[in-house]
Amino acid sequence: MPRFSVIVPVYKVQAYLHACLESVLEQSCSDLEVIAVDDCSPDASGAIADEFAARDERVRTVRLRENVGLGRARNAGLEHATGDYVLFLDSDDTLTPGALQAITDRIEATGHPDVLVYDYARTYWTGEAVRNQYADRLTQDGPAPFALVDRPEILQLLMVAWNKAYRRAFIEEQGFVFPPGYYEDTPWTYPVLMSARTIATLDRVCVHYRQRRRGNILGTTSRAHFDVFDQYERVFAFLDAHPELADAWRPLLFRRMVEHFATVFTNPDRLPRGSRPDFLRRARAHYRRYRVPGAPVAARDRLRHGLVRLGSHRTYRSLAAAMRCVRRVRGLAGRLRRAARAAALQAHYRVQLRLPVRADRAVFSSYWGRGHGCNPGALETAFRTYAPHVATAWIAEPEHHHTLPSGTRALSPGTAAYWTALARSKYLVNNVDFDHRLVKRPGQVVIQTQHGTPLKKMGLDLQDHPAAARGQDFGRLLRSVDTWDYVLSANRHSTLVWERVYPSAYTTLEYGYPRNDAFHRASSRDVARVRESLGIPEGATAILYAPTHRDYRRTQSCALDLQRVLRRLGTDFVVLTRAHPLHPAPLAQSAGRLIDVSGHASVESLCLAADALVTDYSSLMFDYANLDRPIVIHADDWEAYEASRGTYFDLRLSPPGAVARSEDELIDIFATGHWRGSRSAQLRAAFRRRFCPYDDGRAAERVVRHVVLGEYEKAAARSVREVPLAGPRPEPAGERVGPRA
Repeated sequence: MPRFSVIVPVYKVQAYLHACLESVLEQSCSDLEVIAVDDCSPDASGAIADEFAARDERVRTVRLRENVGLGRARNAGLEHATGDYVLFLDSDDTLTPGALQAITDRIEATGHPDVLVYDYARTYWTGEAVRNQYADRLTQDGPAPFALVDRPEILQLLMVAWNKAYRRAFIEEQGFVFPPGYYEDTPWTYPVLMSARTIATLDRVCVHYRQRRRGNILGTTSRAHFDVFDQYERVFAFLDAHPELADAWRPLLFRRMVEHFATVFTNPDRLPRGSRPDFLRRARAHYRRYRVPGAPVAARDRLRHGLVRLGSHRTYRSLAAAMRCVRRVRGLAGRLRRAARAAALQAHYRVQLRLPVRADRAVFSSYWGRGHGCNPGALETAFRTYAPHVATAWIAEPEHHHTLPSGTRALSPGTAAYWTALARSKYLVNNVDFDHRLVKRPGQVVIQTQHGTPLKKMGLDLQDHPAAARGQDFGRLLRSVDTWDYVLSANRHSTLVWERVYPSAYTTLEYGYPRNDAFHRASSRDVARVRESLGIPEGATAILYAPTHRDYRRTQSCALDLQRVLRRLGTDFVVLTRAHPLHPAPLAQSAGRLIDVSGHASVESLCLAADALVTDYSSLMFDYANLDRPIVIHADDWEAYEASRGTYFDLRLSPPGAVARSEDELIDIFATGHWRGSRSAQLRAAFRRRFCPYDDGRAAERVVRHVVLGEYEKAAARSVREVPLAGPRPEPAGERVGPRA
């Protein structure tokens, strides 16, 4: 008996069926059966299903004699299911990599619940993936499993069959089946959730829900949308047959029914011309029949409830027109307010530009308004230490203000205080560009810290790589470069690149990167504290996986099946996943020994916590080399990356450690111990000599002494010697990762 039965109804999906079935069969959890139900599809869908069945014994094709629709096709699949749990997957959707293993782990962890609810993301033809807006309802905090009455907010999720795993014995005991017609998920999902004794959630995207441009059933214009009335009659008939459930759930289901009717009615693509008055009359009749007196209605839903209660198309059109006018007026007023505020702020800035520059003020920012960190963060701390007479301020979005130290003032972008600081502070420090409206004044000093050693092409070199440049205005770039007084560099390679791709009259300070000072100043106690805060088990080997951004991809999906990697490596390993700042979603949801650290404020702390780094082409490798811990390069797409972005040298020929060209090679490197062997140590030592000659824990001090205190000789004297490779560095709290280079 397999663990899972995945039921896939098939009808007119020949363009998508390959991807659907492959997404199931390529799961790392292979204990499954796939039941493809050919609902008399007129295209090649049935033949495609047969081809999969012929080459994989886990696939069975069930062929129906006539077209019966989605619900009854699922019923036919249920009749052939033998798995412990049943999943439904629409044939134009796909499972995400590792989904079944994550579902398995959660089922085991929650005691085999009747229903497991997991998340999905809508995927568009543009390649964009948007996670369900109610994902927070799937939190795994609190008791699990639970009954629906303990967490009724689960009903706010999309009521569909395919975002859940069902214990087959429970479905058979209750005799649940799908009805015919459109909206067949409604009288299935509500009764299933209300009847389930145990429910659990999985806070992970397991399904990619394809948003087709054309051909989606719910996007077709047809009177079949009137089926929604029959489906809710079935839901309330179920409540009538189970009076013990009615008091708890009838008010909520009434509200959901009314909102569903309003959604169908207001969608311009569903109801045929001339059928809307009839639809509203039917909706009004259901409203009166199933209304629960006194049931509260949220203010935002009152118009929609009024539409259904009145059942008047003309009244609704009048109200809707009035609301559109109100929204337009409000929108215009909002735009006028914003324009007036912007003009006032610029006038304020012009006034501040006429006032004296304050030599005792410095303003810092990092990564377009993110929190305290990177090279500017290390310099801000050094200003307070070595130049305490200079008051510091930090520009960050309000949600990042909590990362700022108590000794610096918080500034929000676009405020009057922000423009005052830019106009009157002597020192302006950033690792990207300030606002393009910045006016560089005589007496102001701009320090461009950069944020990494360049492997990929940067600056003017991107003129030959338009995909990576993404429409960058190179004229504006050069105007910004002309405001720089100092540029920080970690090594000779960076210096030569910066001065060529950002040409101007600034001074390069080849002093090392201030952010790397943390690696030389941290203690073993600091490392242990970070590991404990991240939930790394004592004695475990922690791998930090931090890939870079891909300019040639529309989406930034994870290149590795990290759950599979962990299973192959064994229970002694933990993987910390760090998404690139340009990637809004985590690489993988935290689960067991897989820990997402994308939101962690300090990447330097993550490096200190890790026993090894796995990356592809991220500049993080140049910083991590300071720790003299193993680095493994996963270069499975070097040719594509080099062609789209361009690189300054072939990383495969001079890597900081072992190089894997596939997921299996990566697993083998760790399984055999090659990741921390003598050859890896030799490569790392050569890499560190080339790219980390000045990182000794005093880079920030040197910059402050040179730029602020004018102690040029002291700063320069420290910058010309190489740091010995045997310099002190804290060990991670896990096992010792190999001999020092």
